[in-house]
Amino acid sequence: MKTLSKGAIALLVIALVAFGLISWYFSTKNALVSVDEGVSTAWSNVENQYQRRADLIPNLVETVKGYAKHEENTFKEVVEARAKATQITVDPSNMTPEKMKEFQAAQGELGSALGRLIAVSENYPELKANENFKDLQAQLEGTENRINESRRKFNEAVQDYNLKVRQFPSSIVASIAGFTTKAKFEAEAGSEKAPKVSFD
Repeated sequence: MKTLSKGAIALLVIALVAFGLISWYFSTKNALVSVDEGVSTAWSNVENQYQRRADLIPNLVETVKGYAKHEENTFKEVVEARAKATQITVDPSNMTPEKMKEFQAAQGELGSALGRLIAVSENYPELKANENFKDLQAQLEGTENRINESRRKFNEAVQDYNLKVRQFPSSIVASIAGFTTKAKFEAEAGSEKAPKVSFD
């Protein structure tokens, strides 16, 4: 039986170590890609819920207009806030705290304008009794709940991702492969009070 020389053994050990490191690198990178995709999916769900709310608003405005014709300024504010909120987009691959704050601010402005529109309904009992208005109310309440749940799931996905990016030893692969931490939704000032969307 032929024995290997010391040089051949050293080369074999180096090759095995290199293979192990390369395997670990790609396995870790694939895990990072997987959690990054989780963040992208969660973000898409958040955007879908905000879009659902934005789609309900024109119907709500038109319904209220039929009863509250002299509230033109409120209608204009809602329409402008909706337009601004739908123009701001956040790319999941470049989710900076600044972009998230800009997105949240626009959605907050829309929520405030919507709150003012809803407050208008208090002055019009016949509007509150309208079936279309009641249906829009129920859809809007459901959408607000879905938005909150989507944001919660998004923050969980970002937390999982950020942990992988920051924890050793996967942080080594993350820095080599260009994975950086992502921003979460953060509570805005005064957000401890949920926006009231009740028309009663």
